[in-house]
Amino acid sequence: MKCVLTSSLNHDPLPTTVLGATTWGATLAILVARAGVPVRLLCRRADEADELRRAGEHTRRLPGVSFPHDLTLEHDPAAALHDAGLVIVAVPSDRFRENLRRIRHHIPADAVVLSVTKGLELPTGLRMSEVLAEELLNHSPGRFAVLSGPNLAGEVIGGKPALTVVAASDESSRQLVQDTLMSPAFRVYTSDDVVGVELGGSLKNIIALAAGMADGLGAGDNAKAALVTRGLSEIGRLGIAAGAQLMTFAGLAGLGDVMATCSSPLSRNRRVGEELAKGRTLDEILAGMDAVAEGVNTTVAALEMAEKLEVDMPITRLMSRVLFEGLPAAECIPALMERPPRAEW
Repeated sequence: MKCVLTSSLNHDPLPTTVLGATTWGATLAILVARAGVPVRLLCRRADEADELRRAGEHTRRLPGVSFPHDLTLEHDPAAALHDAGLVIVAVPSDRFRENLRRIRHHIPADAVVLSVTKGLELPTGLRMSEVLAEELLNHSPGRFAVLSGPNLAGEVIGGKPALTVVAASDESSRQLVQDTLMSPAFRVYTSDDVVGVELGGSLKNIIALAAGMADGLGAGDNAKAALVTRGLSEIGRLGIAAGAQLMTFAGLAGLGDVMATCSSPLSRNRRVGEELAKGRTLDEILAGMDAVAEGVNTTVAALEMAEKLEVDMPITRLMSRVLFEGLPAAECIPALMERPPRAEW
């Protein structure tokens, strides 16, 4: 039975603005609006906002899902942000900074700014909260928050049960996001581990690429389980070296997100891995996609981070060779299996 997406807030609802008419951005905008919170979805262009307004739904990303009464479409940052208490940034990592610069002068200084982007910036290797700190100099760092978890948009918008975690250094910021997004079908936990939640959500996309390749090669369930487990170990090693908390990677932003992304046919990164296993080039695969697979750029950024922090990431290193150096996917299995023996921990 489908759950009804409603919410009981612990405070008067604050106007919420979602930057980015992406699949996840539109999903969160609809989720919040269904709870009776005024939401403005800020589009890139006037014609995009007009098209969505006329259709009454996002026909390209979420066909058949009507916009609630409390959701309005905007293209003017001043109109969309003038009194926002929560600003949700839902754009790809390679356009995150560019979009922030377009709107930063319109964001109220006391608004909580929530990144829901699961990626790292190139060429800087920065997490999205670090980009927020660089671009929104008038904001307190405690007002920056990040969201991650096993959150496939197609299931969330369909009312299937899902859990997520929001992290911020300031407790009131975490609470605001939790209260605004919580519903009977979307349960929100809180954390103070911003680094761990961001890295878990970003790095799992690399492992999803590898898991898709394993599926495409018919490697079997034992191999895939081992790959995902060792992949999570890589994520944890790099995360801890970067200052994250170990338990975060056993939670929703770590193990939970890895499980969903590595197993679901809805996962874009897993699908890219499957196509790589068929011998298709990365350029061919990306040319046929209508959305971003964050794992591609994240692979580059993760390896640069791993080199600086002196962390070994064999799965990520092999994925880089497949993506950018033409290594056949089938050669990854013997390359991993024939590594020198060692202790598990």
